[in-house]
Amino acid sequence: MVPIQENAMTAQLKRNFVEMNIRMTKNEALEEANRCLYCYDAPCIKACPTSIPIPNFIKKIASGNIKGSAMTIMEANPIGASCARVCPTEELCEGACVLNASTKPIKIGHLQRYATDWAMDSDVELFKQGQSNGLKIAIVGSGPAGLSAARELSRFGYSVTIFEAEAKAGGLGNYGIVSFRLPNNVVDWEIEQVIKLGVDIKTNTRVGVDISADDILARYDSVILAVGMGSVPKLGIEGEDLAGVHDAIEFVKQTKIGSLTEEIVGKRVAVIGAGNTAIDGATCAVRLGAEQVEILYRRTEKEMTAYKFEYEFAKQDGVGFKWLTAPKRVIGDETGKVVGLECVKMQLGEPGVDGRQRPEEVKGSEFVMELDAIIKAIGQTRFIQLIEAFGLQHTNGVVDIDETTMQTSNKKVFACGDVVFGNGQGEAMVVTAAQQGKDAAYIIHERLRKPSEIA
Repeated sequence: MVPIQENAMTAQLKRNFVEMNIRMTKNEALEEANRCLYCYDAPCIKACPTSIPIPNFIKKIASGNIKGSAMTIMEANPIGASCARVCPTEELCEGACVLNASTKPIKIGHLQRYATDWAMDSDVELFKQGQSNGLKIAIVGSGPAGLSAARELSRFGYSVTIFEAEAKAGGLGNYGIVSFRLPNNVVDWEIEQVIKLGVDIKTNTRVGVDISADDILARYDSVILAVGMGSVPKLGIEGEDLAGVHDAIEFVKQTKIGSLTEEIVGKRVAVIGAGNTAIDGATCAVRLGAEQVEILYRRTEKEMTAYKFEYEFAKQDGVGFKWLTAPKRVIGDETGKVVGLECVKMQLGEPGVDGRQRPEEVKGSEFVMELDAIIKAIGQTRFIQLIEAFGLQHTNGVVDIDETTMQTSNKKVFACGDVVFGNGQGEAMVVTAAQQGKDAAYIIHERLRKPSEIA
């Protein structure tokens, strides 16, 4: 009987991670599409980082041309199926919809999903590989930026090779975005579209280990660095290496590729940090059966970096928030397992160099939380060793680029995506990374077509 109970439990956990948003029916899509005003100077297009011609794709749905709608979306955004699910549409296209002033905005994200789901189900060929021009491009990283750059370059006729350290391509999509928002099969379909265009994706290939940066620079006409970010940095407190302290990035990754069990987190969980990754860690813990999940943040709700809709989603999931609270010491038992976390209350003091008020400890305010697990979500480290292997100038792991040309300090290397986000530069959204990948492809194409202009 025990194995049957375990199987039933595992099945329930898997159901907890099934995609939440249900796709529109045909009638729902037609009704919503016919609400659109098809604005000539549409603000929704301007609000989209990839400039999808939103009224055009919606009008094609209304007229029954679903393939045309999908092609319109994917032409502008090579990962349009993923972005239909993970884009903060409330703040971007839907937030700019003119109908906000009178009724309610068009459900642009849902309509985008309707069209791209049709393309996935139909397995239609949307684009073709360009005629070979004899030039070779290397891309390091197969996340949103790398895939977008690869698709565009292949359509221009380049021979494109992507080097990916992980066992699967997809980067953030396949490893870092929770399954109930973005199922892996969606990302896998987008990867397949790129492979069908002749792009060679070499997985399990770590630059600096399996192939050197110098080899890549010597063998390819141009290089795009599109790596993401690494693991969560150390908290710098006693006991953080105990069993039961999780890196939020690895934690989410395990929910996507590993076996799901309640033992991963137990019943009482604290998440340290208040960004979107912290929200992901907290909501995953809830779905793994945790009964008490609280996010700890050393500043206030006003300063949290998570999107507002993510914050609301976490609260709906029953996640609690302890503001002005910082971890001080992880407490373990005799087996080396987490049993608690000593915290201290904080207060905001004078502004620092970044203009934000610095959190300061309130003396004598220490208290202990009894816990089964702790999830660290206080940012991510950078791949400095890889960046320096290519000889690139950087600022604390953020690659320095010419914002117009996306060119690094090595004129043969261009960079896009998370590797150039940070230090006040750019906003690390999936859709922004996709656009940067496209931009890098276009810039390289223009330069290689006019070699005399390459300095």
